[in-house]
Amino acid sequence: MSGSSTPKSLPSSGQKSLHDIKHPLSCSPGADEECDGLVVSDTPSPELLHTEPSSLGDKDLSLPNGTPADTSSPASSSSLLNRLQLDDDMDGETRDLFVTVDDPKKHVCTMETYITYRVMTKTTRSEFDLPEYSIRRRYQDFDWLRNKLEETQPTHFIPPLPEKFVVKGVVDRFSEEFVETRRRALDKFLKRIADHPVLSFNEHFNVFLTSKDLNSHKKQGATLLSKMGESVRYVTSGYKLRNRPLEFSAVTEYLDTFALKLGTIDRIAQRIIKEEVEYLVELREYGPVHSTWSALEGELREPLEGVSACVGNCSTALEELTEDMTEDFLPVLREYILYSESMKSVLKKRDQVQAEYEAKLEAAALKREEKTGVPTEVEKCQDKVECFNADLKADMERWQNNKRQDFRQLLMGMADKNIQYYEKCLTAWESIIPLLQDKPEPK
Repeated sequence: MSGSSTPKSLPSSGQKSLHDIKHPLSCSPGADEECDGLVVSDTPSPELLHTEPSSLGDKDLSLPNGTPADTSSPASSSSLLNRLQLDDDMDGETRDLFVTVDDPKKHVCTMETYITYRVMTKTTRSEFDLPEYSIRRRYQDFDWLRNKLEETQPTHFIPPLPEKFVVKGVVDRFSEEFVETRRRALDKFLKRIADHPVLSFNEHFNVFLTSKDLNSHKKQGATLLSKMGESVRYVTSGYKLRNRPLEFSAVTEYLDTFALKLGTIDRIAQRIIKEEVEYLVELREYGPVHSTWSALEGELREPLEGVSACVGNCSTALEELTEDMTEDFLPVLREYILYSESMKSVLKKRDQVQAEYEAKLEAAALKREEKTGVPTEVEKCQDKVECFNADLKADMERWQNNKRQDFRQLLMGMADKNIQYYEKCLTAWESIIPLLQDKPEPK
C-alpha cells in the first residue's frame, strides 16, 4: 500500500504541487510575522463531486489599502493517474527515512498492564544525529505524537490512529489478534507521517523516533499555535462564513458521502464474515459425518471418505478467506473512515481562520480612514487563510493518490483471495469425481 512507502527529501516549507511558490508562513516559525507572496496550487476536485472551485473575489471584497481580498487560490484539473507511476519511480531514488513498528511486548506492572512496540528508524537525514534508532513506544506515546502534530501543523491532514479501546470483533485487548491489528495500524500511521514532505520534518516526530524518554517532552505545555487556534475558535464560533470557497464545500460533502459509503460496506462486510464463520462451523461438523458413515459402507466407503476430505479442504479455504477479510480488508475501511473525520476537523479549522479574516476585513472596511495598523493585521490574516488553502489542496491531492493506490491494492487482493478460495473448492470437488463415477463390473 502507499502507506508503506517512504518519504521524499523535500523542504518542510512547501510541497512540489505548489510549484515552488513561497509559502506565506515559511519565512519564520511564528504565525504572526509578515510574509509576502501568494500560494497557488493545482488540485483535482473530489472524485464524487465535480464542482468547479470559486473564490471570494466574486464578491468584490477588498482590503483598506485597495488590495483584492481572496480566500482561495484557483485550481485546475490534473491527471493524477498519469503521475502515479512517475511518483513511484521517484520514491526509490529519493527516500531517506524508513520507519517500522514491530515486536510487540506485554508489560505487567503493579498498577497496570500494557503493550509496547519497537519503533525502528533508518535515515540519512542531517536532522538526525544517528543513522539508526531503536526505541520502544506504547499507544499513549503515539497519541501524544498525533496531538503534537495537530497543534504544530494545524493546516495539514494528520493520519488517524486506531481506536484506543475497541477494535470491532476483538474483545481481549491483550490477545494476539488485537495486538497484531493495532501494530499494523500504528505502523501505517508512522509510515504516512514519514511519507509526508512537511510532517516528516516536524520536531516532535524527530523526538518520537529518537528520544529514549518522552516524559520530559510530554510535560511541555500547549504551543502558541494551538492557543491561538483556541482563541480563534471562541471568537468565530458564532460567525457564519459569507463566502466559503465551493471547492472546500465540495471536499466536505465528498468526505461525508465517502465515510457513509465505507461505513455501509464495513457493516455489510462484518455481517458476511459472521455468516462465513457460522457456515464454517457447520462445514466442520458436516465433513466428519461422511467419514463416520463410510465405516458402515462397502462400495460407498471410498466416495464418502473423498467427500469428507473435500469438505475439509473447503473449510480450510473458507477460514483463510475469512481471516484475510478480517485482517486486511476491514482495517483499511476503518482507517479511511477515521481519516475522513480527521480531514473534516482540519477543514473546520480552516473555516475558523477564514471567519477571523472576514471579521477583521469587515472591521477594517469600517475604518478606512485609519491607515495605520489595521491593513497589516488583515493582510497577516489573509496570509493564514492562503496558507491553509495551499496546504489543504496539496494534502488533498496526496490523500487522493494514496487512496487510489490503497484501494486498488485492497480490491485487487480481495479479488485474488476470492479467486483462490473458489479455485481451491473447485479443485477439491473435482478430485472426488473419479470416485463417484460408476466403475466397470469385473468380468
